[in-house]
Amino acid sequence: MVIADTGIANAEIHLAELDHMMKELGFVRWAWDYQHATYDFKIEEKEDVYFVRVQADATEGALEDPDTLLKLGEPYIGKHLFPHGLDYEAPVPDKVMTAAKQALSRLKQKLSAH
Repeated sequence: MVIADTGIANAEIHLAELDHMMKELGFVRWAWDYQHATYDFKIEEKEDVYFVRVQADATEGALEDPDTLLKLGEPYIGKHLFPHGLDYEAPVPDKVMTAAKQALSRLKQKLSAH
């Protein structure tokens, strides 16, 4: 599920700055290749686990270079499926969505201050 109207989509930032910022906020860069990176924020609710994901696409350079310019996409959220995978169509409890929006709000504030 896309989390719209966060103010994050289309923000541009260099890889080194984004990596540092995301680590401070509790996001982890798991998946990446030379043109894309995905940052995950884990939210646990009872026995379920959800991940907020922010995709970043290289607009100048390649991901092995810390000066690569990245453009962020709309964040989205999915429920973890055992043993692996995410269900982007699963209902998201209000408590989880609130935590997701708070994490994304903190990210927007850091991006705005950058």
